[in-house]
Amino acid sequence: MQLYNSLSRKKEIFKENVPGKVNMYTCGPTVYHFAHIGNLRSYIMEDVLEKHLRYSGYDVKRVMNITDVGHLSSDADTGEDKMVKGAKRENKTVMDIAKFYTDAFFEDCKKLNIKTPDVVEPATNCIDEFITMVSGLIEKGYAYLAGGNVYFDTSKLDEYYVFNKHDSEELMVGVREGVEEDTNKRNKNDFVLWFTKSKFEEQALKWDSPWGVGYPGWHIECSAISLKHLGEYMDIHCGGIDNAFPHHTNEIAQSEAYLGHKWCNYWFHVLHLNTNTGKMSKSKGEFLTVSLLEEKGYNPLAYRFFCLQSHYRKQLVFSYENLDGAATAYDKLLKKIAALNPVESDELDMAAVEKLTASFKAALDNDISTSLAVTAVYDVLKEKTNDKTKIYLLNDFDRVLSLDLVEGAKKLSQKNEAPVEVDDFAKYVEEQIALRVEAKKAKNFAEADRIRDELASKGVTLLDTREGTKWSKE
Repeated sequence: MQLYNSLSRKKEIFKENVPGKVNMYTCGPTVYHFAHIGNLRSYIMEDVLEKHLRYSGYDVKRVMNITDVGHLSSDADTGEDKMVKGAKRENKTVMDIAKFYTDAFFEDCKKLNIKTPDVVEPATNCIDEFITMVSGLIEKGYAYLAGGNVYFDTSKLDEYYVFNKHDSEELMVGVREGVEEDTNKRNKNDFVLWFTKSKFEEQALKWDSPWGVGYPGWHIECSAISLKHLGEYMDIHCGGIDNAFPHHTNEIAQSEAYLGHKWCNYWFHVLHLNTNTGKMSKSKGEFLTVSLLEEKGYNPLAYRFFCLQSHYRKQLVFSYENLDGAATAYDKLLKKIAALNPVESDELDMAAVEKLTASFKAALDNDISTSLAVTAVYDVLKEKTNDKTKIYLLNDFDRVLSLDLVEGAKKLSQKNEAPVEVDDFAKYVEEQIALRVEAKKAKNFAEADRIRDELASKGVTLLDTREGTKWSKE
């Protein structure tokens, strides 16, 4: 298996630290808002990586943090905590915000068939671990106190910008957002390990520490949580490419300074999902979430299929036109699978199984080439073999792709076979919907609203989608 390692900037033969076992870490969400589909692209591709490792026979332990404190609104250690910002926006407590959006994140993951990691650890559970690590960095001479805060001293490192060879000035201007000068820092690249009340009086969550009442910096979280659950040596660290600097850069700096040896062997970075106007974010344009896609009539797995059609190291451009193409292709694929008619008494064609499995595995062994893995699915349908063998292979490949290929095709068949009975009430609702459509076309919005309100009084909820108006009854 070959993986592109962001640290060496080349493909490498994957070799685990302990034979047969893989320690894997994923940067989790900052739970101050819903995850947009650009965030979720990273988790989809990391999910495929994890499932392929398991498919290949590795014993994988995957850990994810939940950032519920410490991530500031700028990566330059400035601005307010994102969690505090979310709490102010919704007039709730920080912990209420954290629970709501953590639950929402994992609900989105469930809809996208993203496996929950073996360990999910909120940052607020690990304050003692953060304090221990910061104390150790101070003792080793890699950290200092200034203005009430504890900073990591990047001047003590032989190399800081480990993921690239750009000029340091260019990185500071081109990557960091909203950089403000912090006069407490000895060097402009230094970053905060622990904040105290001296800087953020309005911080909602604070803990006692040897340096005063305060809270951890964002970067220390992932290092301490991974050390807690995976030990001193990690095989693979995952995240979006926007985390490479400064977050992952700072993780490496503090972890290796604390441990005194190399910490993580492979860095797996997923590139951005962009819109036609640029990088997707929560603050620009339409806030694209899984729920929004559902409201517009899309199956969340059509979005997963859309992501798998591209390589994780390529920027992917999202548009509804592109998603429509993927959704159509996904539906056609399910229809082809639904047309299969396996005969229980047939024998598995082991020659076909070995050939097609080898092709599928080779695609994913080549730096997780999901588009080629999807091609291998189509190759199964084209293969001159019995349908029982095809169903077996589709189920086998779906252990990694998680597209509900056979199950989705079965549901499609059941839906198509179900008798359609239109009762008088359903007929009445459809007629009213048709009248509402005509009223909207005529720009008679008052009449359209009247029809909607009348239906609502009868327990009917309308949902306008790209495919037309859908309705449900309480």
